Amino acid sequence: MKPCLTPPAMPMTPFDFDSRTRVLFGAGTLDRLGEMAREIGGKHALLVTDPGLKAAGHEQRAIDRLNAAGLKISLFDDVHPNPTTIDIERGVAFARPLNVDLLIGLGGGSSMDCAKGINFLLTNGGRMQDYRGTGKATKPMLPLIAVPTTAGTGSEAQSYAVISDAETHMKMACGDKKALARVAILDPELTVTMPFSVTAATGVDALSHAVETIVTKKRNPVSQMFSRQAWQLLSQSLATVLSEPENVTARGAMQLGAYFAGAAIENSMLGATHALANPLSAHFDLVHGIAVGVLLPFVVQYNARDDQARATYLELASLAGIESDSEAKTIQQLVELLRKLTSESAGQPLTLGECDVSREMLPKMADEAAQQWTGQFNPRPVTAQSLLEIYQCAFDGTDVTF
Repeated sequence: MKPCLTPPAMPMTPFDFDSRTRVLFGAGTLDRLGEMAREIGGKHALLVTDPGLKAAGHEQRAIDRLNAAGLKISLFDDVHPNPTTIDIERGVAFARPLNVDLLIGLGGGSSMDCAKGINFLLTNGGRMQDYRGTGKATKPMLPLIAVPTTAGTGSEAQSYAVISDAETHMKMACGDKKALARVAILDPELTVTMPFSVTAATGVDALSHAVETIVTKKRNPVSQMFSRQAWQLLSQSLATVLSEPENVTARGAMQLGAYFAGAAIENSMLGATHALANPLSAHFDLVHGIAVGVLLPFVVQYNARDDQARATYLELASLAGIESDSEAKTIQQLVELLRKLTSESAGQPLTLGECDVSREMLPKMADEAAQQWTGQFNPRPVTAQSLLEIYQCAFDGTDVTF
């Protein structure tokens, strides 16, 4: 019998997948930091980190590995959470006279994004605002090694730096393929020292990345592959890592899941959840992971009226072992799983009303959310009015039915 040569009947969605980052994963891989720095030609490294990493001892561990490899090290360890243009300018002023040839971002998304932001201005000049958007760096950039110590943002897999404008307090996404990390070192042992609240908020953030990226308009077969794997790792490990904080296996699953979700973002962008979350952080200093944890279930309900998004959510539900006799019930059970992980496991609020958010600010924030770049990739179109209605549902804890 001749073999069947008919290709499988599947949609061949065009995509452009560009992977430039070498990934080292496993307990103890921080020990290879000096080796990797030398391998990519580094002689004088700028180590960008924050005071918490110094207190946890991770900063010194990184310095020891770099010293052992014979590198000269300059240390900028005053990164603030949610870095602003001021943080970037301070870092550039510190680094400019040093003639460094390598940057290392050690920490959460703030440290890695700050390292990327410094790289933009150190190599291409100007202000951070000049790079809002994609591909605006015209000159080569320095190699970057990203060493995440949280399992959340996935910044180590992305070419974007998310920086807040110090004047408007709104977040700017500044991206260029030249800003991608040359190497990402994923060592789950570095995440064991995270406090419960940080583990919870970053874990919920990573989970939201998996759920958002898999349905965006820009999704493609590669991004959805990353999203599915991220969803399985994160949804199955978040409760465990919160109840067993020293479980390195669960920590590794969370860190790898966060990386996969970050790789999905790089290929598919995000959606309405993050568009809605950014104004909350800007006006009420609400922790990003708490904001997305509140909003994600309501956005899933809103998006489930889109046929393709609903079909994909049903797939996520199936991967999580959810079975029901109707699509509507299955989607609702998926929503309840997200709420359970956010509330019972992570101990975070489920409504904006619990977050000291002003109801009177909702219309203004809805207008701002409608201008956020991520909203344009949401599978179901959003407007200032629909975003306001989602805010209102999230404030009161009522289901989205429109």
